[in-house]
Amino acid sequence: MPFCERDNAKIYFEEYGSGFPILLFSPGGMWSTIEKWSGELDGKPRPVHDWTKVLAKKFHVIAMDQRNAGQSRGSIEADHGWDTYTRDQLAIMDQLGFDKFHTLGACIGGSYCLNIAKLAPERVCSTVLQNPIGMHPDHPEYFPGTLDKWAAELMAKRDDINSDSIKSFKQNMFGSDFVFSVDRDFVRSLKTPAMLLHGKDKPHPAVISTELEELLPEGSVMLKDWERPDHGDVQRDTVIEFLSVNTP
Repeated sequence: MPFCERDNAKIYFEEYGSGFPILLFSPGGMWSTIEKWSGELDGKPRPVHDWTKVLAKKFHVIAMDQRNAGQSRGSIEADHGWDTYTRDQLAIMDQLGFDKFHTLGACIGGSYCLNIAKLAPERVCSTVLQNPIGMHPDHPEYFPGTLDKWAAELMAKRDDINSDSIKSFKQNMFGSDFVFSVDRDFVRSLKTPAMLLHGKDKPHPAVISTELEELLPEGSVMLKDWERPDHGDVQRDTVIEFLSVNTP
């Protein structure tokens, strides 16, 4: 089974297809795993395409279980946060020998996309932010609450996790009022070609997507109506065209 090992972490990933590499960050919040790309949920189509299948027809797709989700495991320290996840992600691409690549992230994956563009701008050729998360002004407790639930599940199974470290980690992850991983000034200065598929609900607030649309650089691609099943074709075709145009 393919794993990347680094700094007290063992990160699981899978590869599909061939061509220019694209690194996927799945939906699911703190439970972001490869299986969350599945095309159905409770017998109904998920709004997001299964990009592990759709993009593999043209690209070399890399999908992963984020740290402490699915088959991935790692330490949780008081100073950990978004950069910890980004270094896991970059370590996978280093192990595979990919210097440059696209990224696509759904839900929490949008915040991963922005942070990897911040830490390694010379490596990310383009990024797709699909249904991005952010702090909902009417529900500021939502993401800190989901982290509490995720942490409780981990602590019930492991004795190496310190509650004080979790408290600090939670603040590092969800203590800001925007997309959590980066600030507005960074998005305003972003040089990486970007595509935004708007969010419209509590975990993916419309207000955050509206602000991202205003802040992202001129020329960014925007898509407001993209959810499956009604808009599945335009979602697929627009994303593939955007990635193709920005492939070196």
